[in-house]
Amino acid sequence: MKKTYLFDFDGTLVDSMPTYFKGLLNVLDEFQIPYSDDIVKIVTPLGYPGTARYFQSLGVPLSEDEIIRRFQDYSVNAYTNSVPAKKNVVETLRILKEQGHSLNVLTASPHTQLDPCLKRLGIMEWFDHVWSCNDFNTTKADPEIYKRAAEQMGVPVKDVIFLDDNYNADKTAKEAGMIVYGVYDPYSEPYLDEIKALVDKFIYDFKELL
Repeated sequence: MKKTYLFDFDGTLVDSMPTYFKGLLNVLDEFQIPYSDDIVKIVTPLGYPGTARYFQSLGVPLSEDEIIRRFQDYSVNAYTNSVPAKKNVVETLRILKEQGHSLNVLTASPHTQLDPCLKRLGIMEWFDHVWSCNDFNTTKADPEIYKRAAEQMGVPVKDVIFLDDNYNADKTAKEAGMIVYGVYDPYSEPYLDEIKALVDKFIYDFKELL
């Protein structure tokens, strides 16, 4: 039976979380602004615009556009040239595609990072849809983004399997009505118990999807 998968990107398909968060937190560090221990959990679903606004609320004295530009300046080169796929992701996606399943991406990352990375890894063409949250003008903290994605994929929201390493994104997708699989990433380690209690399935390795 054909399944519809909706994958997160950072920390799910690619091992990019150290790069992603270093690019974000550099801005707070530059202005010597303290942040909480759960900063990763808070900002991961927000995308660059939402994170920029959150950083403004913490005291960053820059415009939203300038904060985003600083995020991108740090990260684009790494995504284009060096961020690797996570273990067994490419092979698993190839098999799922050959089996006829629908593969799709929804990420907080902008297309300037997302698209070059997927193309370099040779997997871009396997996806039916590749979305940044910017395409929906909202974030993964908004249940509507999951409903709108399901509508564009042409399937009921309840039939979509959503995979993400972030607790808040998993929680919101679950609230929207999707089937949710948690994905292991070292950055999500502090929240594993919370994620496992929430999701329909938890995987440590992409091979577990086969």
